[in-house]
Amino acid sequence: MRHRQPGKGRSNGQVTWLAALILLAVGALALDARGGIGMLAEQLALLRTPQFEVPAGWPQPVYDFHANPITAAGFALGRQLFYDPRLSRDGTVSCASCHQQFAAFAHYDHAVSHGIGNRNGTRNAPGLYNLAWLPQLMWDGSAHNLEVQPLGPIANPVEMDAQLPALIERLRADADYPRRFEAAFGTPAIDSQRLLKALAQFTGTMISAGSRYDRYVAGDAGALDAREQAGLAAFRRHCAQCHAEPLFSDFRYRDNGLDAAPRDAGRATVTAVAADWGRFRVPSLRNIGLTPPYMHDGRFDTLAQVIEHYRSGIAAGDQVDPALRGGLPISDAERDALLAFLPALDDPAFTHDVRFADPAHRR
Repeated sequence: MRHRQPGKGRSNGQVTWLAALILLAVGALALDARGGIGMLAEQLALLRTPQFEVPAGWPQPVYDFHANPITAAGFALGRQLFYDPRLSRDGTVSCASCHQQFAAFAHYDHAVSHGIGNRNGTRNAPGLYNLAWLPQLMWDGSAHNLEVQPLGPIANPVEMDAQLPALIERLRADADYPRRFEAAFGTPAIDSQRLLKALAQFTGTMISAGSRYDRYVAGDAGALDAREQAGLAAFRRHCAQCHAEPLFSDFRYRDNGLDAAPRDAGRATVTAVAADWGRFRVPSLRNIGLTPPYMHDGRFDTLAQVIEHYRSGIAAGDQVDPALRGGLPISDAERDALLAFLPALDDPAFTHDVRFADPAHRR
């Protein structure tokens, strides 16, 4: 059984575009010439607005949409802001610059994020999906709520390098944004709270739960072949302690043995606790085949390299997670099965969902 927050409908493409087109065609026949165009646009907007729904078997999310209910106008505003490079100081970098839909909203083939003036960040840009379940966000957990997460990259001098007051004034002076904010929130007033709420309506609805793995656990035995099923079994033996199903993360902070003496403080940046030095949030493995390179610093280009690290490359540092000391006893056969299974966590419907695409690119 799926659990919905009050007033919420289906998400993740439950209504097919064929059905949507049929619905619009029927609606067009019933509309008079005077009001037809506006009403069709309204229907289309509603169909393009995903609503928050907890997939079957998943825990309840951390983020609560009761205080920020999703509306067609709010979602559309958040989508526009996500893809707008004017959120950066010089108008060259948007949120989407480092979070590309085809890569499950990660930064494909970039070890670390590339920001304003082609400056390099220090960490790999993670994929954006299922964010409503994260108790903290960012690799080090420095953002404690989905609504405040954008403040980090917006202000970061090597990412978007924008001052929030100047950014708000830029949006207020725009010819279109006051109308968009009024449609979303009732008045044309633009402030940081509304900006962040709109972004949360967009990013919070990015639910990825349509992989072949999901079909398999839902009862479709043919969704995974025999080798992939063996890989799932190997995953559950060796990997699930940290990458717990169904979200494929326990959301804890761990040192996974990349370096004996980590240079990046990781979680200690936030806590100032020595034991947290070099620990990072365990990432979800959903869409793992779509989001290379891997690790917080993007040092591994392939999943084969990642698995080999856990088999034989664990550094003997003081803070290495006890579960990883000495490496994981993954056999060659299990390695091959894991490599077959992991792409079954990819969700192509999510990465091709037009509702999350750049609104400037009409499809």
